[in-house]
Amino acid sequence: MINPGRSYNINDYKEIFLRRKLYFVIPFVLIFTAAVLWAALAPRKYQASTLVLVTPQRVPADLVRSTVTAGIIERLNSISQEIMSRTRLEQIIDELKLYQGELKSMKREEVVELMRKNIKVELPKRTAETAGYFTVSYTGEDPRIVTLVANKLSSLFIEENLKQREQQAVGTTEFLTNELQTTKEKLEVQGQTLADYKRRNMGSLPEQRDTNIKMLEQLQLLYQRNEESLRASEDRRIVIRKSMADIENPPSVVGADGTIQATKSKGSVEVQIEDLKKQLADLQSRYTEKHPDIVLTKKRIADLEKNKETTGLKNDPRYRELNNALSLNEMEINRLKGESERLRAQMGQYRGRIEGTTTREQEMASMLQEYHNTRLQYDTLIKKSEEAQQAENMERRQKGEQFRIIDPARLPEKPVQPDIPKVLLIGLFAGLGCGLGGIFVREQLDRSFRDPEDAEVTLGLKVLANIPRIGSKAA
Repeated sequence: MINPGRSYNINDYKEIFLRRKLYFVIPFVLIFTAAVLWAALAPRKYQASTLVLVTPQRVPADLVRSTVTAGIIERLNSISQEIMSRTRLEQIIDELKLYQGELKSMKREEVVELMRKNIKVELPKRTAETAGYFTVSYTGEDPRIVTLVANKLSSLFIEENLKQREQQAVGTTEFLTNELQTTKEKLEVQGQTLADYKRRNMGSLPEQRDTNIKMLEQLQLLYQRNEESLRASEDRRIVIRKSMADIENPPSVVGADGTIQATKSKGSVEVQIEDLKKQLADLQSRYTEKHPDIVLTKKRIADLEKNKETTGLKNDPRYRELNNALSLNEMEINRLKGESERLRAQMGQYRGRIEGTTTREQEMASMLQEYHNTRLQYDTLIKKSEEAQQAENMERRQKGEQFRIIDPARLPEKPVQPDIPKVLLIGLFAGLGCGLGGIFVREQLDRSFRDPEDAEVTLGLKVLANIPRIGSKAA
């Protein structure tokens, strides 16, 4: 094209089309003929589909909660991975004798991959997350085989769904059972540890604080009374010792003649000797020395004089009484002192228990909190284990969510590939596009003069006149 800035009208386009019509006809005919041949000779592929309904569990969820909580997409992906595995597809190929021709020229892995491409699992796009159904399709060359494979695949989806749900329910039950056993053993260990701690610290536990305080108050009261009794006994001992000292060392008195004379306690040996001497003097004033009373009195005086040193205070009844009282008083004092020591030891023990209660309380709080948490966990696991067992029984009896075929695959009546109308339409538009493109390219490469403007642009000269084209009829 010499003059790219030229404007065209409908007649110009018509003239260009007629001049270059071979550039349009040849590509159009070739492309459209190829599309027709492809539609006529391409191998026919048929597709069979099975509609599978997802039915909810038959037992109300308020009564039994299912342990399978995965969504339909997640479960379908998992089931699809299992069914479309190499092992499962090889089993289907061998069972239904598929791809016999391909197996002669292709590797087994390539045949499995080819079959995997021919399988399609589809969910409704708008409600994929909450879909209540899905379709399983299979594409192949034999309508009968295609129908068998589609039904076989849908049956595998149903079986695999039941198997996976039961396995998940059983796995959940086993896991909770193991966790329950572990938690039970942990709870028993903590309970035993807590019992040993209470037994080891019996008497100083936090719940025994009030009892220990009351016991300490009672011991303090007993100790106070015991100390009062001890002081009274010690005072009594002082009095007894003073009385005995007075007997052993009687006080001196001033006589009528002005001399100091020691007084004798009544009943002492000196008093008896003095009385016997007075009696002897009285007898001697009346009788002779040989009188039996005088002889007996002298003998008694002599005996008392002889035993004076050995039977002095010991024969004094008052002294003996005081000595016995002193012995009993000493025993009482020793007893009271021992009782005081015992009470002080007990008070120290109860003070130690009360002072240690704070530490025990902190330790007990930590142990009790841990035991309480484990107990709550154990109770929760018991409830979950029971629910998991119910869910497992529900899955075993096939009362849970299931896949059910509501529209089995039927023998396809027409192929899905090739799509003849689509192929012909594509060939038509491709031929038109290529023909018009050929005209455009050829016109762009043309360097000849078609009008005065082309000559003016190329030669740079002004055209004064031109001879119009004379049509064949005018000629």
